Amino acid sequence: MSQPRYGIWIPVYGNCGAMNHPIEPRDASYSRAKALIQLAEECGFTTTLIAEHIINPRNQELDQLETWTTAAALAEATDSIEIIAAVKPLLFHPAVLAKMALGIDAISHGRFAINLVSAWFKPEMAKSGISMLSHDDRYRYSQEWIQVVKALWSGERVNFSGNYFQIHDLGLLPRPVAKPHPRVYLGGESDPAKDLAMQEADVFFLNGRPLEVVRETIADVKRRSRGGLKPLRFAMSAFVIARPSDAEAREEYEYLLELTKQDDRSELIKGIEAEVVMFQNMAKYPGIGSNGGTAAGLVGSYDTVAARIAEFVEIGIDTFMLQFQPFTTEMRRFAAEVMPRVPRREFLPLTR
Repeated sequence: MSQPRYGIWIPVYGNCGAMNHPIEPRDASYSRAKALIQLAEECGFTTTLIAEHIINPRNQELDQLETWTTAAALAEATDSIEIIAAVKPLLFHPAVLAKMALGIDAISHGRFAINLVSAWFKPEMAKSGISMLSHDDRYRYSQEWIQVVKALWSGERVNFSGNYFQIHDLGLLPRPVAKPHPRVYLGGESDPAKDLAMQEADVFFLNGRPLEVVRETIADVKRRSRGGLKPLRFAMSAFVIARPSDAEAREEYEYLLELTKQDDRSELIKGIEAEVVMFQNMAKYPGIGSNGGTAAGLVGSYDTVAARIAEFVEIGIDTFMLQFQPFTTEMRRFAAEVMPRVPRREFLPLTR
């Protein structure tokens, strides 16, 4: 018997909740990321996600941690935790990215994975002179892109002719440590995202949502064609506020919510690509944290949060990518008070 897999979001923007928390200064440095992931490993967390932006979408004058150099360094600085680096295909040619991923796979001894993100923040593309394809075209581009990457990870000579990429007799060595290749995560709330996940991903990454919405989303995804691949696994993002009592947790939630209202999100809102379904749904689920945050309902007493995690596990979530504030204090609290309360059950190995 085992527990679900728990992971942490690296605070690449500075903070995961309120940007101006009185006892958690904004800090998007590598040194903070390293300290957090090492502590997470000690506390029993088994995975971590490094989101990707080249400029800070919350405020372009603030620091933004770079994803791929950080992933390589964290691979060397850790022993057992899975390291997931987000990647926007428009920023990397697939041959270059495939080779970089193989390098981090080797450094980590097979603990590296990617999270395929098809982009939504217009300013970082416009300011870089990169054309922002339409929403559905971005997913067509991503599908061709990941097919090239996975082919190159095979170690075989690749010849590929598509609408976006032409690969001629290219092989990458050494082959990956992870077999048959680094794990592929993919998220999104649109039909093209769900289709692509079923066709190419190992794990579908859901934004934090209420239990019934997550249940419906999993059922919707599973109705799509998977071909001969092994069953798709499901992960979910959530912001956790756990306290000895429900009342104490609710009080902390209200406090953090007031702090987040002080954050200036005008640049973020202006920069969102209009067709992105995640942001179309954002108004339905106000709260704290990114990617759904507290919408998953992991706010309450230790027993309440543990019971809600167990409910998500029952409907198919086996990996929880979590955010906290203040991060260190609340991550320790979760590991000590909530993890042991979650009922243990059988989980199939996370393999392809």
